[in-house]
Amino acid sequence: MGKYRTYLFLIMANLFWAGNYVFGKYVVAEMTPVQMTFSRWLIAVFLLFPIAQFVERPNWKSVLKEWRILVLMSILGLVGYNFLLYEALRFTTSMNAALVNAMNPALIVLFSSFFLREKISLAKGVGLLVSLLGVLLVLTNGQLQLIFQTEYNLGDLLMLAAILVWTFYSILGRKMKGLPPISATAVSALMGLLLILPFFLASGIHLPLSPKATMGILYIGIFPSVGSFIFWNASIREIGASRAGIYLNLITVFTAILSMLLGNPITLAQVLGGLLVFAGVYITGKKDKGIRS
Repeated sequence: MGKYRTYLFLIMANLFWAGNYVFGKYVVAEMTPVQMTFSRWLIAVFLLFPIAQFVERPNWKSVLKEWRILVLMSILGLVGYNFLLYEALRFTTSMNAALVNAMNPALIVLFSSFFLREKISLAKGVGLLVSLLGVLLVLTNGQLQLIFQTEYNLGDLLMLAAILVWTFYSILGRKMKGLPPISATAVSALMGLLLILPFFLASGIHLPLSPKATMGILYIGIFPSVGSFIFWNASIREIGASRAGIYLNLITVFTAILSMLLGNPITLAQVLGGLLVFAGVYITGKKDKGIRS
């Protein structure tokens, strides 16, 4: 795969992920987070299995032998993260959610040092502090004194919980190097559907959805769930996770552009906080060789 094609894949992957924040905000107005999570992976699973078979040609029995860790990854990354993300979008803006999410690579470095005994360099330490300052600016809308008043937007706190869940998912994923990634995701998605099915059936979904919500859930099920994952993993194989990780910052950039195109305002505090998050994540990931998402 050529260099320019790899960069195009990275750009497309993060553009699709940004759309998940923007369009998810519209879908959550008509569907609960449980319904959105189930519907998303129901759509994705019908695409992931054929694509995995075509691209990776896996030994499905070998994949299923790792069912315990796949169930755990399903609970964390496919069900837990997405449920918390969509719950967060009920209370906060797409832009805030994307900005908080931009701290994720730095958070992975911090937790990897604790659980995987990876050393944190001075550059990583500075990056973590800069990223934290940026996130606090976003959470407090530029009024840092609010940190001591615990007056936070519930959605922003839920987004912090979401990236914490994704961090554990990412660390766990490092121990699955022997499994083909698309196949593992396909099986995890199927397991996630089985786990969430009782809650979905009890949720009492109301049909039909509006055209906007229908298009939104189709977008989420196809592009972020399938397209981003394939583009991301294809790129990592070419240039490595550390170089690809810097491109995660594009999620916030694209979310800002999409939000502005849709007429949503962006505050100066969000801009400044976002710039600090970008700077911190860049400093953290510049020399890191282990960040995955």
